[in-house]
Amino acid sequence: MQIINYPFFDELPAAGGAKLLAPGVKWVRMPLPFALDHINLWLIKDTFEGREGWTLVDSGVANDATKDLWEIIFKTELGGLPIVRVIVTHMHPDHLGLAAWLCERWRAPLWMTMTDYVLAKWLISPAGANQGSMAGGGGAAEHFLRHGLSDPSDVEKIRARADYYSRMVPDLPVDFRRIMDGDQIVIGGCIWEVLVGYGHAPEHACLRSDSLQILISGDMVLPRISTNVSVFATEPDSDPLGLYLHSLESYLKLPQETLVLPSHGKPFKGLHHRISQLQEHHKDRLAETMEACKKQPITAKELVPILFKRELDLHQLTFAMGEAIAHLNYLWREGSLRREVSSDGVMRFSCL
Repeated sequence: MQIINYPFFDELPAAGGAKLLAPGVKWVRMPLPFALDHINLWLIKDTFEGREGWTLVDSGVANDATKDLWEIIFKTELGGLPIVRVIVTHMHPDHLGLAAWLCERWRAPLWMTMTDYVLAKWLISPAGANQGSMAGGGGAAEHFLRHGLSDPSDVEKIRARADYYSRMVPDLPVDFRRIMDGDQIVIGGCIWEVLVGYGHAPEHACLRSDSLQILISGDMVLPRISTNVSVFATEPDSDPLGLYLHSLESYLKLPQETLVLPSHGKPFKGLHHRISQLQEHHKDRLAETMEACKKQPITAKELVPILFKRELDLHQLTFAMGEAIAHLNYLWREGSLRREVSSDGVMRFSCL
């Protein structure tokens, strides 16, 4: 029987420290100002364009607490060597937020997928901040209004958070190196293949090393929580859940004994088992969604307490709304549900 195994048990890196996981691969853990209170970042010993140093995968959010911890790591964990390259898995603030600061400080290039770079550039612009973010701004407020979030206080608070993304990603390097699915990047003498996944972010890059039997999974595969898969205001008819479930299938070609380095939680083995759990999780949530729609036409807001059986603050509610819409859109796009706009301007879904 396959199980999820944590080879490093409770051996977490200390704040301002790093833990060696494999030859030349270090684990850094940074705090986050959310309920999800940490992110894992990865340092890989490397020589890039003639400079000996470290390639960094993901950066942490842009705030003084994270910068202070990085300063300690620069002094104690790099062996006097620079960061020579910054690779970012995707454009969410905890992964991209400090990339510009790190790239400028170390004169290191940024490598990431084009879709996520361009979207991040737009979201830190005034127009993108107001219209593009799911967590705040006028676009998000109108999006959730259409899906049944009617509390005026919640709507206004969401509308007022137009700077949600740009506060945590204040800047980006003016140029970058594009990475694409199937690219083979030499890091530290090992070949790391780029595996692009969809649904959580527009073009999420994982990194896989056959020789080390390691997958840096970003947010695509997490050991204990399910990855957020949401519908945004800018693509209201999208099917991110379908894209995400299809992407999970592609990771089944990796060996079961692969050491998975996730962005949240602890490094683990048992990739195939975890993928099976995630598939079953969404199968169950889709069944709950169908059952709710059989009783009466339902909005995404009405679906939230069915899918999320706990108290949610406003920040968590925005992500729960995005996920509820994703499950409804999945069933609507496959032809299992009907979607109609009621006389009050709100979208409701019902069984055919």
